[in-house]
Amino acid sequence: MKSGFIAVIGRPNVGKSTLINKIIGQKIAIMSDKPQTTRSRIQCILTQDDAQIIFLDTPGIHKPKLKLGEYMLKAAEGTLKEVDAIFFVIDATEKFGGGEKYILERLSATTQPVILVINKIDLLTREEILPIIASYSERYKFAATVPISASDGTNVDALIAEVKKFLPEGPKYYPADMVTDQPERLIIAELIREKILHVTEDEIPHAVAVDLEEVTARKKDLTYIRATIYVERDSQKGILIGKDGVLLKGVGKAARPEIEMLLGTKVFLDLWVKVKRDWRNSAGAIQSFGLGDK
Repeated sequence: MKSGFIAVIGRPNVGKSTLINKIIGQKIAIMSDKPQTTRSRIQCILTQDDAQIIFLDTPGIHKPKLKLGEYMLKAAEGTLKEVDAIFFVIDATEKFGGGEKYILERLSATTQPVILVINKIDLLTREEILPIIASYSERYKFAATVPISASDGTNVDALIAEVKKFLPEGPKYYPADMVTDQPERLIIAELIREKILHVTEDEIPHAVAVDLEEVTARKKDLTYIRATIYVERDSQKGILIGKDGVLLKGVGKAARPEIEMLLGTKVFLDLWVKVKRDWRNSAGAIQSFGLGDK
């Protein structure tokens, strides 16, 4: 039996969370076309007959501008010291740039094997992929290179087979039926935040935090959830609520089915919006939302 920990790193919005969800076979990490969707290090678990692999889905590595960004970078880079191997995920449709260079500089300080995961190959031809492999191989000595499509699953099984080569012999750290160590409350809050990301634009997605204030079983088959959505300005609150509350109701309607699937009960979702000014630059606020150092 092999077991080990794998860090999944890359620039924001290259498909890390999509890849994790595809590997695990269900939705754990939230997905959005907005950069920096993942804020915390999310631990997901794949158990097969011959191995248990624990994946750490990290925030996208980027140069931070706010305290929240500093925390996200610290969470991502700290993960590199704790794992048996690293997936460096890139977007095959994007040219090599400053973000990739920034990550490779940090990888140069690690001793763990790094697998280059070239994502979104479904959008390119084989002839277009080969130069990408050559270009990255010139810049870093990768332990392996695996082109994949996280969205349709192409070569994901091959990626798992490849990473098993680098895992040590070890025990099962988690029960075989466990797919994440994240508390249900955190996953619920993240599912709500994902729906907000889908319906808002400009600065609002990054200014949003979700705090679950109550999760109570009201009946055998009904769970009451009260969540407060925090934004940084009054104008953002108005936009998020929408005219006659339409946008906020839409967030609830979209989130409810996935929360019900997670909990296995019907859900009454009670959403509120409040203003906590400039919370992303407040260490206390970041900690209160479960994002900072404990």
